[in-house]
Amino acid sequence: MNLSRPFISRPIGTTLLTIGIALAGIIAYFKLPVAPLPQIDFPVIVVQASMAGASPDTMANSIAQPLERRLGVIADVTEMTSTSSVGSTQIALEFGLDRDINGAAREVQAAISAARADLPSTLQSNPSYLKVNPSMMPVMVLALTSDSKTPGQIYETVSNLVSQRLSQISGVGEVEIGGGSLPGVRIDVSPYALSRFGLSLEDVRATIESANANRPKGALESPDGHHFQIYTNQLGRDAKLYGDLVVAWRDGTTAIRLKDIASVTDGVADTRNLGLFNGHPAVIVLITQQPGANLINLVDSLRAELPHLEKMLPSDVHVTVANDRTSSIRSTLNEVRLTLIISLVLVIAVVGVFLRNLSAVVIPAVAASVSLLGTFAVMYFAGFSLNNLSMMAIIVATGFVIDDAIVVLENIARHLENGMGRMEAALLGAQEVGFTVLSISLSLVAVFIPLLFLGGIGGRLFREFAVSLSAAVLISMVISLTTTPMMCAWMLSPRKEDKKQGRIADFFEKSFAHVEKAYSYALNWALSMKPLMLVLFLLVLVLTVYLYAVVPKSFFPQQDSPILMAGVRADRSSSFQTMEKKLTKTVNILRQEKQVSTVIGFTGGKRSGSAFLMVELKPWGERKEKATTVINRLRPKLAQLTGISVFLSPMQDLRMGARSSDATYQYTLISDDSKALQDWVPKLTQALQTSNILTDVDNDLALNGIESMVNIDRDSASRLGISARNVDNALYDSFGQRQIATIYEDINQYPVVFEWAPKDQQGPQALQNLYIPANSSTNSASSTNTTAIAGTGTNAAGATSVANDSSALSVNSTGSGNSGDANSANPSLRDPSTGSALNTSASTMVPLPAIAKFSLHATDLSIQHDNGEAAATISFNLKSGHNLNEAQSEIKAKMAQLMVPANIRGNFAGTAKLGNDSGSQALLLLAALITIYIVLGILYENLIHPITVISTLPAAGVGAVLALMLIHMDFSVIALIGVFLLMGIVKKNAILVIDVALHLQREQGLSAEEAMRQSCILRFRPIIMTTLAAALGVVPLAIGFGEGSEFRQPLGVTIIGGLVVSQMLTLFTTPVIYIYFDRLSHWRPWRRKAKAENRLEKA
Repeated sequence: MNLSRPFISRPIGTTLLTIGIALAGIIAYFKLPVAPLPQIDFPVIVVQASMAGASPDTMANSIAQPLERRLGVIADVTEMTSTSSVGSTQIALEFGLDRDINGAAREVQAAISAARADLPSTLQSNPSYLKVNPSMMPVMVLALTSDSKTPGQIYETVSNLVSQRLSQISGVGEVEIGGGSLPGVRIDVSPYALSRFGLSLEDVRATIESANANRPKGALESPDGHHFQIYTNQLGRDAKLYGDLVVAWRDGTTAIRLKDIASVTDGVADTRNLGLFNGHPAVIVLITQQPGANLINLVDSLRAELPHLEKMLPSDVHVTVANDRTSSIRSTLNEVRLTLIISLVLVIAVVGVFLRNLSAVVIPAVAASVSLLGTFAVMYFAGFSLNNLSMMAIIVATGFVIDDAIVVLENIARHLENGMGRMEAALLGAQEVGFTVLSISLSLVAVFIPLLFLGGIGGRLFREFAVSLSAAVLISMVISLTTTPMMCAWMLSPRKEDKKQGRIADFFEKSFAHVEKAYSYALNWALSMKPLMLVLFLLVLVLTVYLYAVVPKSFFPQQDSPILMAGVRADRSSSFQTMEKKLTKTVNILRQEKQVSTVIGFTGGKRSGSAFLMVELKPWGERKEKATTVINRLRPKLAQLTGISVFLSPMQDLRMGARSSDATYQYTLISDDSKALQDWVPKLTQALQTSNILTDVDNDLALNGIESMVNIDRDSASRLGISARNVDNALYDSFGQRQIATIYEDINQYPVVFEWAPKDQQGPQALQNLYIPANSSTNSASSTNTTAIAGTGTNAAGATSVANDSSALSVNSTGSGNSGDANSANPSLRDPSTGSALNTSASTMVPLPAIAKFSLHATDLSIQHDNGEAAATISFNLKSGHNLNEAQSEIKAKMAQLMVPANIRGNFAGTAKLGNDSGSQALLLLAALITIYIVLGILYENLIHPITVISTLPAAGVGAVLALMLIHMDFSVIALIGVFLLMGIVKKNAILVIDVALHLQREQGLSAEEAMRQSCILRFRPIIMTTLAAALGVVPLAIGFGEGSEFRQPLGVTIIGGLVVSQMLTLFTTPVIYIYFDRLSHWRPWRRKAKAENRLEKA
């Protein structure tokens, strides 16, 4: 049966079919989305809860644990981690990749509702959740600066206009604003002024709250039928109006205004926030993508919106795209496209060199181009994208798709060279190799079948590569059996013997004749030394297993990203002012580096004692150094900064897990004893910091915070009518930037913030100056007109006597009541809103030291849990030349050396967890071998010949691993793809030889040895052509030029190394193995028994 006959005889129909495939591919190419990697959305939901002022321990025990108990029973939760810090808890739930995030969100909401009864009643709002991965890097960062406006004014503009417009763009997941805070009225109270006027913080706060009330006032109806809505004048955002508020009256005539006891200014809600862009104050906008959104399309939409935003902003506010993740992605894909063109030119050149005919060059060029274009159409309908992996599949496919055309073309050309006519040669040549092309293509696709059933991250990454390459191979098979023989029949012509060849063509022809003759001699020697060849094969098989066991393994190559992430760590007790200075120094050092383009940094907010930096290097065309080289040069300079540690690492497109850390890799320690973790994690961290393998070692424990403990004497406080809540309110009023009112305007709301003046908050000694109003109904102090509230002498109730301290505050009562009655208020101070006397006499103002003692000691500033247990994560990077296997051995060795207790368990997390799991690689290779055997067994209807084909693979494996080890590369997932491709390339050569040998044995009755000898010589040229085409097709990958080359290089190195070694060995070992297996097929017992029975029947 000749599958090609109808297509050869119908050239117009075949041509139109070919054009249709090409047009579909061209249209699909321009419609395909662009991405760095196949779409992998990690289903992560973050649950957040806040309780103002609560300690990390309180948040962990009373908030995190009840929520974790409910959330932990949700189906398909793969990992649950939580971080509890001052006033907030964040729980990250990671789900299986196939989990529907919306269904998971409904279960999370149900769990939160169920846990509400277990949460403290003081929790003002219910916990909420977000469908966002906290470790996800922003797709774009904007920096807004101005020479005339303050960060607060810029922040207001961003909050009112920019944030909302950006959030409305399809694909935007979250818009986070940093480096500033909303404008507001700041009231910085002087504790000394309060004492001078005998006022409490509660009095001041109550005055402001009542003055800023915004409640319904009602309406009036007039007799003539008109309706009048009632309004009152509001204070608005004018700090002067707040300053004029009357807090109290003295003697009913003298007003004590807010400006008399406080500095009232137009400021910001949170002064402890700093954003820097290239060393200048800026408001930073971080934009992250939604799960499933295409990165390139999203950034294009954002850039299209920027001109409209700039028109809405004040003219003196400048918007700069400080960071754009797609810049490097676009550059990388441009390099991949260039690599594809180079690869296609090289493989076509192979055909030209060997066949030395223009038509012979055009035919495979058309076949390869149409096959690749058709693959783009398949990718489009499959919902794939143009990414590093799918484009690498296209590059590698250039060698495969041209191989099929070469096999058909070379066989037809051979018949033409023997004097056969074009049509006859095309029909016969296509018929002879039709089954061979079918076998090669189907067995190659079989290599990737196991990958289609692979789950998890690996399955998501492999699937687009496997399907894209398989589609290219299948389309190539169709083109090779239809278009290629048709073009050969109408374009090729027999070589004229009298036609003189050029010198170059003549040189190549003679050179190849010498090579072919040398191979013939070497093959004869190998066939005469069959036992030696068999021993050589067995040695190669053992060497393959050994090399795979010892080669360093990792999951993904470390990307040379132009974006560097940096964490700045100082002592957790460092103040915001200290971090501001240290961050500025760090930014200045980074900006001095010639390869650095922009530096973004911010600190403050919840980042106690830490800061975050994003550093963008110059584009690849402007720098010749890799990111790791720049980092290694910066580390010694940054190490000179005292009091801080700076951790630099390139940003990776593939980042697993929901943990955020200052380095690429993470090792999590878990225990049921949190105290043990606090003791041993710092020791292990310190030991690992001396390692020659790891660098940037740090942990997420926050043990070195300093806590100023206020130990309340509850008995004394109770006698004075002071509750713990009174103390909490006084402390929060003084030191917590307390928002005591909200100003409502047309498009936003603005806070009124209340606290002591910054100059009065310097150090723990500020607590000594805090006074708390007592409830006078419980106070039975002795009768006196003058009662002191500060001094050295203390009465039974804990109040102090003026007689013992001349500096004590005294307020003379002028009321008509019993002057010795402590219940009498000071009528000289009256509430301006009610006219009633304020209960703020000296006898009711109690200094905090009178009812409490103060102490300083270390405290946890954050507490981590992993699946409900106490946890701590050590983050680290690898020094050049080292891998995760070595890191694991190093960590285990250090733990054994320190004799870490058995109740502390450790395991890799995130990216390191996948990189450390190499067992699945071996299973995939085994599954691929089994699949190849099954497919070949079906095609050959034979159990022996598939083994002969598979016997070619060990040599390729040895070459691949040796090449990786020679240039110090890990056996990563990219190298594994290379091994799968080698399976297809190398077995293709074996199939070419075995098919001819079987034909010679069946049709001409030759022995296995003679048939194999003739087959090897006959197929030597197409084997060399296909091998060179495959090798040259990946040479640009192996050389590793351009941005993103570290991602592509392992694939090229693996294939070239495998091809070189396999061709040196399998051209000699495969014939020997075929002969031995052929003998084995005749030695089988049932065959001997059948022959004996036949002889008996004949007798």
